[in-house]
Amino acid sequence: MALFTKLFWIILLLGIAINSFAKENKLLVLNYHDIVETESAASLDNMDVSIDHFEAQLAWLKANQFKIISVQDLIDAKEGKRPLPPKAILLTFDDGYQSFYTRVFPILKIQHIPATVALVGSWMPPYDSKDKPGKPLLTWEQVREISDSGLVEIASHSFDLHHGIQGNPQGSSQAAAVTRLYDTKLEQYETDSQYRERIRTTLLKSAESIFQHVGSRPRVMVWPYGEYNEITLEAAREAGMPITMGLVDGNNNLSDLSAMHRLILVENPKIDAFAKIVTSLRANQPLRVAHVDLDYIYDPDPVQTEHNLLLLLKRIEAMHINTVFLQAYADPDGDGNADALYFPNRHLPVRRDLFSRAAWQLKMVSRVKVYAWMPIMAYKGSIPESWYVKEWKDGKAQNASHIYTRLSPFNAEARQWVADLYEDLAKYCNFDGLLFHDDGILSDFEDASPEALNYTHQVWGLPDSFEQLHENASMRMQWAQHKTELINRFTDELRDRVRIYRPGIKTARNIYALPILKPFSEEWFAQSLPSFIAHYDYVAVEAMPLMEEAEQPDAWLTELVNAVNQHPQGLQKTLFELQTVNWKNQQKIAMPMFIDQVERLKKLGVQHIGYYPDNVYENQPVASDIAQHFSLPVLP
Repeated sequence: MALFTKLFWIILLLGIAINSFAKENKLLVLNYHDIVETESAASLDNMDVSIDHFEAQLAWLKANQFKIISVQDLIDAKEGKRPLPPKAILLTFDDGYQSFYTRVFPILKIQHIPATVALVGSWMPPYDSKDKPGKPLLTWEQVREISDSGLVEIASHSFDLHHGIQGNPQGSSQAAAVTRLYDTKLEQYETDSQYRERIRTTLLKSAESIFQHVGSRPRVMVWPYGEYNEITLEAAREAGMPITMGLVDGNNNLSDLSAMHRLILVENPKIDAFAKIVTSLRANQPLRVAHVDLDYIYDPDPVQTEHNLLLLLKRIEAMHINTVFLQAYADPDGDGNADALYFPNRHLPVRRDLFSRAAWQLKMVSRVKVYAWMPIMAYKGSIPESWYVKEWKDGKAQNASHIYTRLSPFNAEARQWVADLYEDLAKYCNFDGLLFHDDGILSDFEDASPEALNYTHQVWGLPDSFEQLHENASMRMQWAQHKTELINRFTDELRDRVRIYRPGIKTARNIYALPILKPFSEEWFAQSLPSFIAHYDYVAVEAMPLMEEAEQPDAWLTELVNAVNQHPQGLQKTLFELQTVNWKNQQKIAMPMFIDQVERLKKLGVQHIGYYPDNVYENQPVASDIAQHFSLPVLP
């Protein structure tokens, strides 16, 4: 017994030590660009930080017990030689501006502070790249001096990826590292092998250039514009740079060294703003979402399409919202099924290669995050009949009668087919998130195909006959809960296929209101708020009282919010999507009613609010009202 007690305390203390080490081995990475002398804020670029603010920020970090570390400290911690200190901070400076040598380096030497500088090879002498910034850059002589100091890590910012390349037929210039080059003469995108070779070549060239001029090879790759994917990470490792850095806000563990989060400092923050950025990591920002049909922007005439898109861009920019859910599939008959897609893919017709153009313009011009809105299962085309969901009716399994013609999540070939589409979306388009359509449902009579029933029995251990699965409420709910999780895991697979090319994406999924208000109705939908909260970054509930024919819309909304708030992280992760059209009579929702609903949601503590649909041609909802009552300040 004494031996057991001794072992217990040894294990407990070891666990505490491991947990303590894990907590210590966390760090923040701060990202600066040009550190400038300035007479007024008006003379600053967006990413400039004034020298007085920079010095004040260093003083604040010291006063608040942050410890500035080096890349070597990271490597030592990763190898288990010593833990990182509590509140570890890494300073990084992108692009290699002359100000690092003239303004930052003297401070580093006086205070003995380490830092990392990322150089763009094609901007360094003797090159004269057309993308070279108009500001003075470091010389190789200065680079050697700062490297020899032992305080500064010389990182790669690529040789020639810090620019845009044509990413679609319309000519959008997008980040070279993660964009498939579109050849206007051949009217085609570069192939997978051509893309891989382009990335591999430029990273190897960058590493070799730094070695030739400094005498050591870079260990760190800092991605231009923060853009990277699994292909670029592989190329970085091959070029000898296992540590890479993006520009997504967040903390880091030692397991994140292959793609680290960084907090970019923009708009020359004063100390109070700087302190908030460092302590909050700009996390948990509320969403204000416009849900947009690309079908309404598309026109058979490409010139008219561009005109329509310009109207949308101006409208979204004027609203000062921060997110757009943008349709990536074509549904001209409005039945909710994808007949074609708005991006190149290997399985369905392309109505027009338009999503890439629209998403990029929304991101760059309207300054919003863009989520690609895609069906989970509702696709039409030259698809085997056996792949579709079957409904039990009249004593047998037959084609489902639901308006959504859904591929079965029980069918491995169907799942692979859909996953191919999502991978193609990510390969050719730049976006920030995925919105999974509300087609991801299975009723209490679905899926009754032989394949699904066999899976139900073999994997879940439930009966393989529909009659037994349906014979009592307990069994029906067990079946529904398994189906809920099956669809959730399918969307996890889709997310993972997308993250090969767009690793930073967030996910949202539509859910009907009834499974939230009446949890037992999961049996009829295979939808559950707690399970959705566990699987997605956001759950987009259709908070549409008129669609639900609620007799008292205000009371119905209040009940819905309260029901969501019963769940852990309910309000933090749920987006309430209001309707702007009454589909029962095809009339616009009056703006006083819409505004009243928005204000009600705010008073009830709702953080994330959206609306559907947006009508750019009829100004519905009214843009000025949205800007006044719905929107939030635009984030940098």
